[in-house]
Amino acid sequence: MRLLLDTCTFLWILDDDPALSPAAREAFRDPDNEVFLSAVSVWEILVKHRLGRLSLPDPCAPFIQRQRQAHAIASLPLDEDAVVQLPALPDRHRDPFDRMLVCQAVAHGLILLTPDEAIRRYPIRTLW
Repeated sequence: MRLLLDTCTFLWILDDDPALSPAAREAFRDPDNEVFLSAVSVWEILVKHRLGRLSLPDPCAPFIQRQRQAHAIASLPLDEDAVVQLPALPDRHRDPFDRMLVCQAVAHGLILLTPDEAIRRYPIRTLW
């Protein structure tokens, strides 16, 4: 499987948070699965950190890169193929970061690991 991590899923993986579902944890740990973290999630983390809504080591950009590498998570850039999916999305979610993750899942055929019920109502493959 090719998995795209929701931002909160990535953060919960780093903390081994019990909020991470057993199915998500198993899929993430399966060495046969390709796991991606979107540049959109990195952007979201940096914004929330700068606003003081997310506590991470400073500087947090190198921290995110080290954690991706330590957990064998590939980077997924935001590309035009994903962005052009936006007009076709129903208005089920107002968060622009989450909407872009949905667009990336559509454009690249990824399964989105997310606990977010609003995201899971989109016509994409999700796992939680």
